Formats: sequence, C-alpha cells, structure tokens
Amino acid sequence: MKENNPWGWHLIIDAAGCSYVEDAEKIKAFAKDLVKRIDMTAYGEPNVVHFGSGHLEGNTLVQLIETSNIIGHFCDADGSCFLDVFSCKTFDPRDAVRCFEEYFSPKHVKTVWLERSIPESSSDVTLGI
Repeated sequence: MKENNPWGWHLIIDAAGCSYVEDAEKIKAFAKDLVKRIDMTAYGEPNVVHFGSGHLEGNTLVQLIETSNIIGHFCDADGSCFLDVFSCKTFDPRDAVRCFEEYFSPKHVKTVWLERSIPESSSDVTLGI
C-alpha cells in the first residue's frame, strides 16, 4: 500500500495531572461525546472497568467504533491518562484533543499522530527506536 493511501489514522494522547480520572461516569460521557465530535459511529456502549493496584490502579476505557476503537487508561495515583484513538475513517485529531482537554483538564499533554499502512515488505517494519 502506498504511503499516500493510509489504512487508518492513530492518535495517541499521553497526559499528566488530569482531573476526574476516578469518575467512571465522566469517562463514559467523554467517550460518547468524543465519538460524536470526531464523526464516528459507536459500536455498543463504552465499557469502563476499574482495576490494577498501586500506581497502575485506575479506570480503563474500551469504546468500539464501527471503524476501529478508542482505548484509554486513567491512573488514580497521579492523574495520568493514556488514550488511543484508531480509525480507518479519517478524523481531525484536534477535535479529539480539544474534547479530551475539556473533560479532564490536563496540566500537560503530548500527542502523536500516525498514518497506519500495510507494509510492502519486512524492511518497511521498524521499531522506531
């Protein structure tokens, strides 16, 4: 597949100092709003489960969308959040970041935007390190 014809788009959000990370209902509301803002179609309801221990304890979000998924982990101990939005349908990553910031008011945010594609050979596969 040629680079100018991606398979999908992947937004990664890493954030620190977020509010409401322990609030499962707020996380579900965020997922529903995010789906609308990036013009996707939810496949079922958002699933939020609280588990883990120590600094890893927190809520994990799984929201299937017809074109892939939204996955996030929200850490109780320090308010850090790690969100992935992957879709075979294009979307504006700025809309997703704005939605995230409105719901969780992070102190710091780092984003990565990737175009995903099928490698044409093994040499196309890199670890990025």
